[in-house]
Amino acid sequence: MSDPAITTPAPQGLDVADTARRLKAIFIGSVGNLVEWYDFYAYTAFALYFAPKFFPSHDPVVQQLNAATLFAAGFIVRPIGGWLFGHIADRYGRRLSLTVSVLMMCFGSLIIALTPTYETIGFAAPVLLALARVIEGLSLGGEYGASATYLTEIAHPDHRGFYSSFQYVTLIG
Repeated sequence: MSDPAITTPAPQGLDVADTARRLKAIFIGSVGNLVEWYDFYAYTAFALYFAPKFFPSHDPVVQQLNAATLFAAGFIVRPIGGWLFGHIADRYGRRLSLTVSVLMMCFGSLIIALTPTYETIGFAAPVLLALARVIEGLSLGGEYGASATYLTEIAHPDHRGFYSSFQYVTLIG
């Protein structure tokens, strides 16, 4: 006779449909995060071009410092975005939170793309650029937390860490 307390459960079969659904969700969540980080860091790649066009000064160092300050502003507001979108996700659902976050990132990038230079609209140019960076920072903070939570929630209980790790892999890109 075997003792039921020491028997091990039989391994469960692989549910292909469930695995495919989870992999699709990981891919979508990771790609969304990658796109948000790309939009956020695109400013950095073009800061050399933004500085003389948006910040009035004859000193290029001052112009670059102003551009770097706006880069930092996006990071400073990220925790506020995480709090705000975490509240939205808990109250109204992750889907709405992620959707609004992505739309805000698109809106922030659109503002940057359409803002005329300092020569054209004066002091409003750096103000609009700062507003766009704050919107992008809030968006990034909200999307990152909600997406990580979503990936953890859809993961198989035995693989939550593995599934949520894909959120961090997109930072490398």
